[in-house]
Amino acid sequence: MSSNAAIMDEPAPIMACTISRDVQNFDLLIEDMENECGENWGDLSIEDAASFLSQPDADSLEFVCIAIDQEDEADLDALCELVKTATAQDIKSLVIAEEVSPIALHKLLKLGAAEFVPYPLPDGALHDAIERMRMAAMMPAVSAQGTMKATGDRDGIVIPVQGLAGGTGSTTFAVNLAWELANIEEDGEKPRVCLIDLDLQFGAVATYLDLPRREAVFELLQDTASMDIEAFMQALLTYEDTLHVFTAPSELIPLDMITPEDVGKIIEVARTNFDYVVIDMPQSVVMWTETVLNAAHVYFAMTELDMRSAQNTLRLIRALKGEDLPFNKLRYVLNRAPKFTDMNGKSRVKRMAESLDITIEVLMPDGGKQVVQSNDHGQPLSEVAAKNPLRKEIQKLAESVHETNVGAAEGA
Repeated sequence: MSSNAAIMDEPAPIMACTISRDVQNFDLLIEDMENECGENWGDLSIEDAASFLSQPDADSLEFVCIAIDQEDEADLDALCELVKTATAQDIKSLVIAEEVSPIALHKLLKLGAAEFVPYPLPDGALHDAIERMRMAAMMPAVSAQGTMKATGDRDGIVIPVQGLAGGTGSTTFAVNLAWELANIEEDGEKPRVCLIDLDLQFGAVATYLDLPRREAVFELLQDTASMDIEAFMQALLTYEDTLHVFTAPSELIPLDMITPEDVGKIIEVARTNFDYVVIDMPQSVVMWTETVLNAAHVYFAMTELDMRSAQNTLRLIRALKGEDLPFNKLRYVLNRAPKFTDMNGKSRVKRMAESLDITIEVLMPDGGKQVVQSNDHGQPLSEVAAKNPLRKEIQKLAESVHETNVGAAEGA
């Protein structure tokens, strides 16, 4: 009997666990966990998880899925401790969240949670998150600081983006356009792209890409006169070792702290070292807006289908014409545009364009909750929701911009 017992198969070690108040509230997660792990996973309550993660039995765990909804926010401190404990044990944490506030999600991610997936789980979302987590674990850690060498041999395309009213999605548009341009070439050398956040007071580019705000940016803006190419490159951060980002300063500073000459120098250094320079502008028109407009190849103005956007667009056009500035560089982007089948909405778009005597060239659909989730998670839409309709339209626009640029370069 002892010999028979000795040759009996040992149970396979548990590779993953779900942690929740009641896993039955997340039935889609149960199905996906069975597909990913077979029978080699378990379930823990939030109370039991804390003690289990510190025991030797947890050594075989590769990851845990912490499934929470808005009721669990009352126990946010306990959830934070779980993430910290798992991270200390080299166990990856995936957060599965339903109707959880951005603040709670951001705190969990900052403490070490590797991934966030919204619930109900989109098809294949858990599998993709696990794969990204595994790929990240295989890659060596790299610094966020920019490492690209200055070349000074480029003649980059300058693309500012400005919202003509609050909440028009200009930062979301700028971040995702820059990311799509940086990944436009699947084969061969990718374009060098620099994303500059000139919304000095409330710029959110760093938040939308989960990048730190560094003191080097503030120091550079204080003494732009002595800035050289190397100083500018050192102030940049990289996202996914692909997109180079000049974030807003860590402190709130006056918009007039920098002069038109300062902005002109920053744009010139960026333009000569990158193929594309995407600039996220403040909503306010400032004394250096003219500098950016004159440097721009195309200036995207974000609007919505409402009276405030129409009135602000009209005021901006009058101001630019009054100062004899190149208002013809403006390309109007309508965010949250009516759907293709919304004939009444399309008629309103046409009437708005005619009343303002403009052409609305770019219509961006409403990306829904996935846009907010993407921004709160600190990742571009293509990384979180590749099939999102807004992401697809921004991708098409990036391809159009790149094709036009390549065609112009070849024809020169």
